Amino acid sequence: MTVRVRHPSRPRHPTVQNGRMGDALEAEEAGPAPVGPADDHAALDAVLWDPIAFGVLVRTRPRFEEVVLDAGCGDGATALPTAELVGPSGRVDAIDPDEGLVALVRDRASDRMPQLHPFVGDLADRDPGEYDLVQCALGLRRLAAGDVDRLDDVVRALVSQARPGGRVAIAVWAGGSFDPLPEVLGGALAPEYGGDEDAAELAASARPSLPGAETPGAFAHRLAGLGLSGVRADVVPLHLELDDELAWRLVTGTTLRALLEDLDDDGVERVRTRALAAIADRSIASVDASVLVAVGRRPV
Repeated sequence: MTVRVRHPSRPRHPTVQNGRMGDALEAEEAGPAPVGPADDHAALDAVLWDPIAFGVLVRTRPRFEEVVLDAGCGDGATALPTAELVGPSGRVDAIDPDEGLVALVRDRASDRMPQLHPFVGDLADRDPGEYDLVQCALGLRRLAAGDVDRLDDVVRALVSQARPGGRVAIAVWAGGSFDPLPEVLGGALAPEYGGDEDAAELAASARPSLPGAETPGAFAHRLAGLGLSGVRADVVPLHLELDDELAWRLVTGTTLRALLEDLDDDGVERVRTRALAAIADRSIASVDASVLVAVGRRPV
């Protein structure tokens, strides 16, 4: 599979046709190459974020005139189609701590979606208890500023944002997502940070799944312990065929990118060369990019 890079200013989201989300994954001509973290993220829209967003929204089912919080909104993969589904009489507050990603949401919505309100910030900036639906699709780590120890607090904050009886939906990477890319990346990074003995630790820190909640049952159980009732969780399956372009973009456009932040351009290029060589040597042809989606309600 060859990934086509879309210009980040173009609207990229499922459209609504006769009350249903249409397919917005048609091929387009390649645009300019990504130039920063938000652009690297957006370059994965067609192959990764849009299919995941469709799977999330099938389960969250935003309704006409609802008031929705899309937390950790990224570049708008769920926020934009949600705004179309709630219509001009509804409201979608889309919030993310990453200014570059929120800028993409604003650009894509433009003036045609007055019901969509993108914000840079975190959950502390919102008044709790007013939303019919709170959804967070793969945004927990951004909302927690990368601190795994804060993830439970972020989930509790998400639950508090829903009105009593309101729906709360959270999507996280399934256990094993992207394997073996974290291991490969750890090995490629090790020479930059002190040797092969650090590879296992780097690989573990690169795994994007939520520790202890890597299956539907475990995820639902964890959320039930954090304030949600009637939680149901299942898998949105997604498998990606790799070429060099997509393999490296899965590093630079996802949470794996955090492991490159301390490297200069030459260091990043060395890691890229080692990682792609290892992928070729091991004949890694595909990865599983499945996510878990759980939906529950704030107790009345």
